[in-house]
Amino acid sequence: MQITYIGHSGFLVELKETLLLFDYYEGTLPKFPHEKKLYVFASHRHPDHFNPEIFSLAQEKGDTLFILSHDIWECRVPKELRAQTVRLKPNESYSPGNITVRTLKSTDEGVAFLVECEGKTIYHAGDLNDWRWMGEPENWNRQMAENYRSYIEPLRDMQIDAAFIPLDPRQEDYYALGMDYFLSLNTQKGEHERIYPMHCWEDYSIIDRWLREHPEHPDRDRIVRIQGRGEMFRQ
Repeated sequence: MQITYIGHSGFLVELKETLLLFDYYEGTLPKFPHEKKLYVFASHRHPDHFNPEIFSLAQEKGDTLFILSHDIWECRVPKELRAQTVRLKPNESYSPGNITVRTLKSTDEGVAFLVECEGKTIYHAGDLNDWRWMGEPENWNRQMAENYRSYIEPLRDMQIDAAFIPLDPRQEDYYALGMDYFLSLNTQKGEHERIYPMHCWEDYSIIDRWLREHPEHPDRDRIVRIQGRGEMFRQ
């Protein structure tokens, strides 16, 4: 499995027969092998996660399938591609071809994706995160934490090969709450499982901050230290 960081929350996962493109909104896409099926995911309608330019990919690969969150209105999808597009609500499952997609409810807009394909399990959180903020009322932050923990509970003890998790420097002292709780859920750790921090707004020093503040964390070696767009990682 090869993973390419496109930018922000955008990643391309390349498997033996399948390509999975998550939350592209800008950046340079690598060349797609023509023999591989392409699935394009968009977790919600925020412009840093969904760019209608993704639909132009069907010109290059005509059998592309678009898997979108339900909050992306159908009118945003070109009419000629609606037969190749599915819009999923939270807690739905969809199994086209050699792939199974399950959605989780987000603490913001849209959904998170749990994808099983070619023996691999991939989790893309979208904006499912513990979005606590300095200065917000304590009851609001407490409710956010409760919602987050409830919504990702289905992932408990699940072996996930690649997980894309928000690590947002705008949250200041709360920046790692979502990722830390996610790590506490996953006790069935495989040798090759990796966590890819995302939604960093190109401030990759936030990953170094987490590593610096968690010197003894048992999952430290699973955190991928992304340093810039276009980086490729092999698992």
